[in-house]
Amino acid sequence: MCELNVVKYYEGEKETIMESVTKITIDNNTIELTGIFGDTKKIVAKIKEVDFSKGETVIIDV
Repeated sequence: MCELNVVKYYEGEKETIMESVTKITIDNNTIELTGIFGDTKKIVAKIKEVDFSKGETVIIDV
């Protein structure tokens, strides 16, 4: 299974928003992240980049 860590860069520092994300749903500016155990988190942001080789999704503020 392909899992991603969702991160946000702020002033040069990387902040992990959620680890082991298996599903990302987007509704306008709201992103819902679902983890491997069914846990969810909603955030207002935009996806900047998805890098499967790093297992990372980078988000930015709207």
